[in-house]
Amino acid sequence: MTNRWVSSRYSRVVRWDGTGGMIYNSFSGAMAAFEPDEEPEVRRIMERGALHEGMCGMASDLRNAGFLVPDGTDELAQAHKLHTALMEATSMHLVIMPTEACNFRCTYCYQSFPRGAMARGTIDGLKAYVRHAAAGLDHLAVSWFGGEPLLVPDTIAELSDSFLESCAKNGVRYSADMSTNGYFLTKERLMELVDRNVRRFMVTLDGTGAVHDRRRGLRGGGGTFESIIGNLKELRHVDESFAVDIRINFDENNADEVPDFLVNLFTWFGGDERFQLLIRPVGRWGGRNDDRIPVCDRTASDARLWELTGLGVEQGLALSETIIDTLMPSGAVCYAAKPNAFVIGADGRLYKCSVALEDPVNHVGQLHADGSMTLDADKMARWTGSGEERDPVCRACYFRPACQGNHCPLYRMRTGMRPCPHEKRKIKRVLELIRKSNDLVKGGEEAHEVDSSGYNNRSSGEYR
Repeated sequence: MTNRWVSSRYSRVVRWDGTGGMIYNSFSGAMAAFEPDEEPEVRRIMERGALHEGMCGMASDLRNAGFLVPDGTDELAQAHKLHTALMEATSMHLVIMPTEACNFRCTYCYQSFPRGAMARGTIDGLKAYVRHAAAGLDHLAVSWFGGEPLLVPDTIAELSDSFLESCAKNGVRYSADMSTNGYFLTKERLMELVDRNVRRFMVTLDGTGAVHDRRRGLRGGGGTFESIIGNLKELRHVDESFAVDIRINFDENNADEVPDFLVNLFTWFGGDERFQLLIRPVGRWGGRNDDRIPVCDRTASDARLWELTGLGVEQGLALSETIIDTLMPSGAVCYAAKPNAFVIGADGRLYKCSVALEDPVNHVGQLHADGSMTLDADKMARWTGSGEERDPVCRACYFRPACQGNHCPLYRMRTGMRPCPHEKRKIKRVLELIRKSNDLVKGGEEAHEVDSSGYNNRSSGEYR
């Protein structure tokens, strides 16, 4: 047994003047707050380490949470093992497009909607594929995507029932989420989905009334805000466990409108932790209107993102668990970088990424009606092998266990730059918001308890 414990290379201590601070470790996923009067001891232990015989109190707590490690620990090797385990995982993530049609025409959408509802051969192929694959899985995660998935609820129900049966027969844990525009997410529809283990939803509202409707109108014209907000208000009366990320996409056209909208969101959903805030900047993702989208530059995006999120937290809105998931071990790794994850188009075409649907490098194979897959090994390798193993800066980064250099393989391939997540770039502010959200929404607990055992589906709908 080692005689000395030292600060982990993956620990990050942040301090706020006069109000204490937090410690975060990306390898263990631990987060802990400390008060101002505890700061000197925290600083002393984290800077100088602790001897085994003096391991009690604060030092013992820091060791048990993984903020301290035995002196001489090869943490780089441990991080590499984490990466290897992810590549060999017995979890599978399927992002399924039951239709590629949509009833909206959002100004910043990148999709061209070339196909409609999922073909019968693809439905049968999906059921057969999962039926065979389930024998070797511990967990199957499904993300319903589109187009607008709720245009075809019967297809979702048929596939879900088949997946649940296959998983039950093999003792496989099953979870599902959905990215939806919310137009058809009625109370009755939600209950049908929850019964099939769809318990997390992402619904985008870009502002109140006219602001939202200018950006996210119906195909053929007409507003959508009143229908969506009416549906969400009805969901408050459902006595079930579920979560809705209320996502706000911002650019130069609506950023100044968001603060007033946050006040309205609190009026409607404050106090119900199932409704959670997720704010993201709009980008140019390949759509027909790319040249006309008034995106914020990267510096402005980072600043406005956390400024607006902070306003929402101060209002009393719950912070999206998606943000916290990103800080967990492997939590910021995009599904596109994982060998056992696919986006499945309505015609059975297989992709790695839900954004670059027209990019040939993203067309990695085909699902057949008998459940077999034809895959392009070279293209698969481009998506799954572009992270930490080729980037020495990523390997040395304190955030490495969380993102492994693979937060967005598409961004790295297109730009040659590191795809650092929003959370990593502003970790001090993010930890501050987690603590504030925990205090305001959860009654002032000292630390945020998180379940880091789940399969992270962060990236489905990331760019919607």
